[in-house]
Amino acid sequence: MQRVTVTLPGPLCDELDRYVADRRYDNRSEAVRDLLRAALRDGDSSAEEGEAMGVLSYVYDHHTRELASRLMHHHHDNHALSVTTSHVHLDHDTCLETAILRGPVAALQAYADGVLGQRGVKHGNLFLIPIETQAHSHDHGHGTAPHEHVHVKDSF
Repeated sequence: MQRVTVTLPGPLCDELDRYVADRRYDNRSEAVRDLLRAALRDGDSSAEEGEAMGVLSYVYDHHTRELASRLMHHHHDNHALSVTTSHVHLDHDTCLETAILRGPVAALQAYADGVLGQRGVKHGNLFLIPIETQAHSHDHGHGTAPHEHVHVKDSF
């Protein structure tokens, strides 16, 4: 770790302290690291070249004409990106789906855009986690076989 000193105006420091308290960080440094990671990830145009795990969460009105069918076809057309999906009924009209995805960042973003842009989808967000895949060959207790491991990276 390296120490970086930052000078903040009083009101901004007060906001940071509220952020730290509201999100129950142990200290300002933890919060600033998370904020910096998010800012760098969101502003990095080279991220489209990387590989990622993605968490796509969205809320939709299942009464919207043919929306469920359109979403299902979109999911099937992009099945190679899907790790798992969960579906929860929030009320009589509204469902929450969360899809765990894995693949190239550009493909995950295109997938999310195809879901979030549908008429009837009310809320949604794609959270990307930068990863790299490395080939390994070692014993996991059932013999040695070549396989891949996913490693989480600090940034894209």
